[in-house]
Amino acid sequence: MTISMFQCVLIGLWTGLCLAGMLLGIYTNRCLIMATGVGLILGDLPTGLAMGAVGELAFMGFGVSQGGSVPPNPMGPGIVGTIIAITMKDAGIDVGSALALSFPFAVAFQFIITATYTFATTLTSVAYKALDKKDFRTFRMAANLTVIIFAVVGFIIGFAGAFSSDGLQKVISLIPGWLSTGLGMAGKMLPAIGFAMILNVMAKRELIPFVLLGYICIAYLNLPVMGVAVLGTAVALMVFFNAGKKGESVEEVEVEFEDGI
Repeated sequence: MTISMFQCVLIGLWTGLCLAGMLLGIYTNRCLIMATGVGLILGDLPTGLAMGAVGELAFMGFGVSQGGSVPPNPMGPGIVGTIIAITMKDAGIDVGSALALSFPFAVAFQFIITATYTFATTLTSVAYKALDKKDFRTFRMAANLTVIIFAVVGFIIGFAGAFSSDGLQKVISLIPGWLSTGLGMAGKMLPAIGFAMILNVMAKRELIPFVLLGYICIAYLNLPVMGVAVLGTAVALMVFFNAGKKGESVEEVEVEFEDGI
């Protein structure tokens, strides 16, 4: 599949919008959001949704910084991984292989984002000086310029990823079949590893029965994901209402669970 120049521009604009939206706290930088947009632009929404789903599962754990480490950026699977999965579908690259191939980009993008954050910190002193001088126009520009900078960086990343898809396809086509199969298996394991990482951080004694209940529903009862979600909602409502009957406030229950994160 060849990506047109118009699609490259659209993917760049979509990436810039998603990255800038992160600063506004609307979570547009999630894998599912970015991959869905790329899937719509490239005319393959099912693959975009599938790529976003496996990316979310993987980054459920990888997106949590362990200690002082910086996690990979979700733009790797969300943008580049989706482009690989859609354009290389005919070559036998599935979403699992695309997820594994996108992780080097996820690490590289995080370096770019960190550098962008570092540069944006210089705008703070400009805003303070403008505020001291009562120069509100310069203050507004310095205060809002960070969002614009991230939008530009996102556009460059998205446009470059889409524009270089032909070269990327040629490089991936050189990968031998046995290695491509191995990458596919590794990619399918990444969501499980990501979920295990977040579970390792959040799991407490009180939550172990719920984890086992979810495992039984999937492994033995063969419930679909929607069925498990409805069951989880019912259990959460039962816990919520029973906690109120015991005289515990909602705030007390939330604080009890927060110390496990």
